[in-house]
Amino acid sequence: MTKHKNHRHAGDESRDIDDPSLPDDASPEYSPEDYEALIAERDDLRGKYQRALADYQNAQRRFTSDMGAAREAGVERVLASLIPVLDHFDLALAHDPSKVAAEQIVAGVRMIRDEFNRAMAAFGVSTINPALDAEFDPAQHEALSQVPTRGVRPGHVSSVYQVGYKVGDRVIRPAKITVAPAATEPPESPAS
Repeated sequence: MTKHKNHRHAGDESRDIDDPSLPDDASPEYSPEDYEALIAERDDLRGKYQRALADYQNAQRRFTSDMGAAREAGVERVLASLIPVLDHFDLALAHDPSKVAAEQIVAGVRMIRDEFNRAMAAFGVSTINPALDAEFDPAQHEALSQVPTRGVRPGHVSSVYQVGYKVGDRVIRPAKITVAPAATEPPESPAS
């Protein structure tokens, strides 16, 4: 078997070709048809590359456009859910304060809060509101201090300062809480 060098093109390295049909002193000869076939194949591959590149660039533009449209649609959906809450605030503020009892105001604010929570729940938002004596979870709770509380075990929630929120399993804001401290033993008195 004899190895012969292929024709060199600009930027190509020489490649050995194993061709047992060629004598040792012969160089491979290409017919004009072979040359034209290679040129046609090159042009075809170049065209495919250019089409693939154009398709990729178009897909990038579509993706960017679709992401912008999806973001706008999401914002519109959230606002459409929250606008009724603002309408209820406006209605509440339109009442004459001298003709409304404090209980009515509190009841109205509760209704508005409940409507707001329903709107958030429609988007998968839930509250993080640990019960008294619930186990402290640093992934969902932010301990602000330690406060001993009767009936609460050490390392458990003794009070909630601020409710937290999460979407699915992702915490948006942890609940701000206090934790019952570890029990301390009274100092030993000296034996008398």
